[in-house]
Amino acid sequence: MIVVSIVMCFSNCGLFKKAEEKMVIKESSKVAINYVLKVDGKIVDSSEGGEPLNYTQGSGQIIPGLEKQLVGLKVGEKKNVAVAPADGYGERNPDAVQKVERNAFKDAQSLNVGSVVGGSVQGQEFQAVVVALDDKEVTLDLNHPLAGKTLDFEIEIVSVQ
Repeated sequence: MIVVSIVMCFSNCGLFKKAEEKMVIKESSKVAINYVLKVDGKIVDSSEGGEPLNYTQGSGQIIPGLEKQLVGLKVGEKKNVAVAPADGYGERNPDAVQKVERNAFKDAQSLNVGSVVGGSVQGQEFQAVVVALDDKEVTLDLNHPLAGKTLDFEIEIVSVQ
């Protein structure tokens, strides 16, 4: 009888509710998730076999479309989340495909279609993929490799603080 009274008091006093509220993902929560990311049915990234991904909710550390869909989830919950390109890495931008003089590259002879190159323009660092080559020019795609793709996540909430 005393135990029941104590439990009822705690529930009515809100002590259990406050502890439970801390376990729900909300703005500024410190969150750890396990995830598998699939694009076009193929796994492109995963936390399996490694550490969970840690982030702070609302800080922009993960893509916006995923972050929005995690609000309100609790520790132990699992969810499949589809993120449209606009809420992920954006749509492909045809203007982000640029031709550059081949002689602008130190090791131009070692370039192949599919090579990833990096550089800096006016202090802005970039990475690009070589999509075409000829004797005079190299065509670079500066779009993120997942731009224009729907991202399919399998998420498990590991911790919320």
